[in-house]
Amino acid sequence: MCTGICLLAFLVTAVVGAPSFRSMSILEQRSDIPIGFAKSSPAPPTNVLNLRLALKQSDMPGLEKALYDVSTPGSSLYGQHLTKEEVEVFVAPSPESVSLVQQWLAANDITAKTISPAGDWLQFSIPVSQANTLLQADFTVFNHAETGTQLTRTLAYSIPVELQGHVDLIHPTITLIMRSPTPLDQANPAGTELNAGAAPASCNNLITPSCLQELYNIPTAPATQSTNQLAVSGFISEFANQADMAAFLTEFRPDVSNATTFTLQTLDNGLNPQLPSEAGTEANLDTQYTVGVATGVPVTFISVGNSFDDGSLHGFLDIINFLLSETNPPQVLTTSYGQNENTISSALAIQLCNAYAQLGARGTSILFASGDGGVAGLHTTACSTSFLPTFPSGCPFLTSVGATTGTNETAATFSSGGFSNFFAQPSYQAGAVSKFLNTIGTLNAGKFNVTGRAFPDVSAQGEKVQIVVGGKTGSVAGTSCSSPIFASVVSLLNDRLMAAGKPPLGFLNPLLYSPAALPALNDVTTGNNPGCGTNGFPATVGWDAITGLGTPNFELLLRTVGL
Repeated sequence: MCTGICLLAFLVTAVVGAPSFRSMSILEQRSDIPIGFAKSSPAPPTNVLNLRLALKQSDMPGLEKALYDVSTPGSSLYGQHLTKEEVEVFVAPSPESVSLVQQWLAANDITAKTISPAGDWLQFSIPVSQANTLLQADFTVFNHAETGTQLTRTLAYSIPVELQGHVDLIHPTITLIMRSPTPLDQANPAGTELNAGAAPASCNNLITPSCLQELYNIPTAPATQSTNQLAVSGFISEFANQADMAAFLTEFRPDVSNATTFTLQTLDNGLNPQLPSEAGTEANLDTQYTVGVATGVPVTFISVGNSFDDGSLHGFLDIINFLLSETNPPQVLTTSYGQNENTISSALAIQLCNAYAQLGARGTSILFASGDGGVAGLHTTACSTSFLPTFPSGCPFLTSVGATTGTNETAATFSSGGFSNFFAQPSYQAGAVSKFLNTIGTLNAGKFNVTGRAFPDVSAQGEKVQIVVGGKTGSVAGTSCSSPIFASVVSLLNDRLMAAGKPPLGFLNPLLYSPAALPALNDVTTGNNPGCGTNGFPATVGWDAITGLGTPNFELLLRTVGL
């Protein structure tokens, strides 16, 4: 018998096989501090950090292929969107990854909870002192002078070598973002009463739903499909006011009952109080130009509170996980918020982009305002050597919307556009972008990434847009106007498709960049988006980095989708 020898061999094997988690390797680091932030002092050691850990997803290439298969016209799988369970198979981390991470956390007396439907995100809370030791980090207080905000972040952190390939990132660590709604021009703050149903001749001075119907051939007849849902994102205590909605419809859509409104969903302790003083310009804009343009389409306002599980993403990931957890997510989601791409870590940007791919594969069209800083970021930001792309417009799995102005449409000068430094140019836009680059030649050479994902994809009116806030009518401007307008067109197309027994459009870009769709978009060929000491990019024939492929023509798009 070899009882002693066998037991010794077993013990040696067990010791050798167990991970020690002692050797560390850098997972993320950054050398720059985004403009506006400055290092202050070491973070107090007893302050508690709420950290989120992203486990490696099992098959993102497979999910990306599935997304394109169901989103590309001509594919045998076009329109056959995936179920919740089918998407989660691609995203769920491997049992090995889960086991290793749980062992590491347990060895450090840390208990984590799962915060995503597929189990790929974990959350745990530890004091700064433990985080510095656990991650070989140097958590520091960073001040943002303009807003007075303080963030506790590190410029680098490490994980055990055994976890490399199993953990994609830990957040918030190296990401320094200050997110706010794209700016809105309160051109008429005192509030002036306007005549209902402004005539098309007045649309150079005022944009109303009737102007958009005239410009883009948008129907006034109500939608018929109650299961066709259009969702509007709401963040940072922007509240949508029901009384203002009624006043807006009375003034600008007298053909629609002023009792028509939106439904409310909340997460992260979100609210939607109705005091006139709490009405939000952004929230009112987004709901008024969905309810008021997508006639009859059920609209949901999703108010994301401040108890978010995604750190300084301020609910951006939470709202997507919230919708991914639903059996039937909305067919369209419009969001008028963002940030500069250089404020977020590339690993975190990829994770959020992958979440958009999941929702797109489920059949949701995701639209984002491109930003209001021209080539200088979300807002006009100091820059000299290179242009500043925005996020998430650089993600290839969503539709970025720029802005135009005037009835003879020209590019709005503030319309953000450019090329991502994180994401490669997707194949669906390669031909269109190549033509643009050939057209501009050496213009702005060296100031942007010619191989990056280019944005925006499309555009819509973004200046002199009339809304009601606090009972008063006024003008606003920004790509914040453009995204809900284009989203409304998509929702009306979905209504017709679903009435004909066809699936909704889902991820839009492979369709929009297809030869069949180009005649259905109004090409905008004048204007530019200055910034960074330059005139920015010019609007040109075909796709350009200020208005994308152009603005929508509903009737022609209807033909494009086979109706």
